[in-house]
Amino acid sequence: MPDENPPSTSNTPEAAAPATPVAPVATKPEGAAPSAAAAAPKPASAVPAAGVPATPKPEAVAAAAAPAAVPGPEVPPKIKIKRPPQRACDERDAKNKLCCGHLKRWYDYPKEIEALIGVKAEVYRCEFCKTLYKPDRSVAPHSYTLRY
Repeated sequence: MPDENPPSTSNTPEAAAPATPVAPVATKPEGAAPSAAAAAPKPASAVPAAGVPATPKPEAVAAAAAPAAVPGPEVPPKIKIKRPPQRACDERDAKNKLCCGHLKRWYDYPKEIEALIGVKAEVYRCEFCKTLYKPDRSVAPHSYTLRY
């Protein structure tokens, strides 16, 4: 009977590499009872002895040794004046790249921001860099302008 899988003649590294034996993977049908091998106890070398603490992983040791982040003094947000047709943020980062985040109207800003900008001011905030924009005084505010 001819071989169903003839040997490959390609020049790929896989064909040149010696074949490594692969253990067959046993699959069990759904609803089958667990096998005796799965229920067998682990060898004594895999289980730590009583009273001997297990050695922690290096990642856990490094995370525990790192100092906790201490919150520094609060930096007030950057406040700019919004030009009349402006809809996107024009703030530049350290690499001189534009943010271009959408300026969204911010209605429920905290008391600290109200103290910086003013009471019941029309405040816009960039969705990415959180830069605040207050309206230009030479333009009528958008609040309550379309009353019927």
